[in-house]
Amino acid sequence: MKCLIALLAVAGAFLAPGAAAAHPLGNFTVNRFSAVELSGRDVYVHYVLDLAEIPTYQEGGRVRSPGFPSTLAGGLVLELDGTRTVLVLVKHKLSTKLGAGGLPTLRFEAVYRAHPPARGKALVFYDTNFANRIGWSEVVVRAGRGASIRSSSVPSTSESHELRAYPKNLLKSPLDVAFARARVELGSSPGVTPSLEPAPVPKRTSGGFAFLVARGELGAGVILISLLIAAFWGAAHALTPGHGKAIVAGYLVGSRGKPRHAVLLGGIVTVTHTAGVFALGLVTLLLSQFVVPERLYPWLTVASGLLVVAVGGSVFWSRWRHRRAHRQGHDHHHSHAPNTRGLLGIGVAAGLLPCPSALVVLLSAISLHRVGFGLALIVAFSLGLAATITSIGLLAVLARRAFKRLSLDGPVVRALPAFSALVILMVGIGITANALPEVM
Repeated sequence: MKCLIALLAVAGAFLAPGAAAAHPLGNFTVNRFSAVELSGRDVYVHYVLDLAEIPTYQEGGRVRSPGFPSTLAGGLVLELDGTRTVLVLVKHKLSTKLGAGGLPTLRFEAVYRAHPPARGKALVFYDTNFANRIGWSEVVVRAGRGASIRSSSVPSTSESHELRAYPKNLLKSPLDVAFARARVELGSSPGVTPSLEPAPVPKRTSGGFAFLVARGELGAGVILISLLIAAFWGAAHALTPGHGKAIVAGYLVGSRGKPRHAVLLGGIVTVTHTAGVFALGLVTLLLSQFVVPERLYPWLTVASGLLVVAVGGSVFWSRWRHRRAHRQGHDHHHSHAPNTRGLLGIGVAAGLLPCPSALVVLLSAISLHRVGFGLALIVAFSLGLAATITSIGLLAVLARRAFKRLSLDGPVVRALPAFSALVILMVGIGITANALPEVM
């Protein structure tokens, strides 16, 4: 009976696409909120950090250490009339909640007071903490108890409700504000210290790929169904934007690929994606003090784009030469099947960007001492990803063969392979151009 219940619980992951209390801005983000609060003659800074699963895994020990609030204060700059004030910790608190894969997320809050009591009318504030991490960054300036704001470069209310509820329309382009300038008028009476409200209790949901590794019992049936579900999520993930579907189809059409080439491409995607997750996991565990994993994604995107440009350019040039030779009467029916370098380049480009959920599974498996199970889930996920890519490739090959059997002729049909190669080239240029600003 227990085994049946466990199997049904795992199978329920099919019906629940959202990961368990997953962070809405992604597993890599470090999100910051600063409120400069004028109260009477006092100036306070209410500071909030919201760390997603992977930063919590990396930085959790440091954030929980007794000296962390003072370290944060050193990265907060508050100036009045050009003079920097000293920020003294008044109070702080730390709360956690479960995120994807059973990994925790952290919320840190602190209130600092300017010491000695601030004087001046020109206020400048900026936050330099975690400047190299991606995520939401927000600053507000507000006043009460006799103090007032004459002008400010930032609003007085929070868009994210102090990192408690992120606006859905800004999830893909989060706020990036770490600086504020204002003209203020302080009061004459003592101020009131800002309060730290209790964090809301999150709704617990379960499901998704990252949920699988945190299951309580791991019988043979649960493991088998978990692997099947992981493969399903990999196949579904491949249908989201990106992952080289159009590139693979265009390459196999442009290079006159065969079904075995589509299968080989799927195998290359599997190996590349799995190796990418393991490599990114090593960076997260061993090299995070030198390079944060989310900063590698733009570089991987550039590398993927350049690979696509190289392969697309090579196929286009080959098809162009073939057409010229055909026009000049020198077509000797040479084989134009995909070569090993082209297949390798397209396969690596399609699998080069590891899914963040797969990295969460790896880290969760390590923390739960289920490394073998976690690795098996990642391989199953990669196989599902590759199955979708392979299926699309097979459809492209079969569609080209069907058109060939119909004996369609004409300049448009004859130009299709060269046109497909040109599409690959343009897509590669687009991928590279979009990623370059993020690495500059």
